[in-house]
Amino acid sequence: MLMPKRVKRRKQFRGRMKGRAMRGNRIIYGDFGLVAMEPSWITSNQIEAARIAMTRYIKRGGNVWIKIFPDKPITAKPAETRMGSGKGAPDYWVAVVRPGRVMFELNGVADATAREALRLAMHKLPIKCKIVSREELDKELDAREAAYHTKSNESKKEDGGI
Repeated sequence: MLMPKRVKRRKQFRGRMKGRAMRGNRIIYGDFGLVAMEPSWITSNQIEAARIAMTRYIKRGGNVWIKIFPDKPITAKPAETRMGSGKGAPDYWVAVVRPGRVMFELNGVADATAREALRLAMHKLPIKCKIVSREELDKELDAREAAYHTKSNESKKEDGGI
């Protein structure tokens, strides 16, 4: 199981998962990737189950990169405990995943094999995911970026900025 070696503080606030992933949203190392479509906490056990499913299917033939790390502690109080008396003890670790985040990358195997391995990994995760190739994702992100810049330029023209 993945977890940090040591942390500055044992307990964290729950936080929010608003918006899209601004970093970690491109395929850097491999040829294929698994992209999150919803915000969620992914536990270290789920990451490990997805990794095992992928590596078993590709029979350790290609390379697998895990691009998320569970660095957020989630606390839990024991069952049948009354309210109060402070926050519970750290129970497990999660990675905070926003939509658009590339969670796993794969290369060194055939197209069909990579897609099937990522499909098996997708079933181990609690969120909707999408399998993409590097080219598909780059096109999609460039189109989204161009649309954003076009929209911001139009609003500047309306304001008389340009």
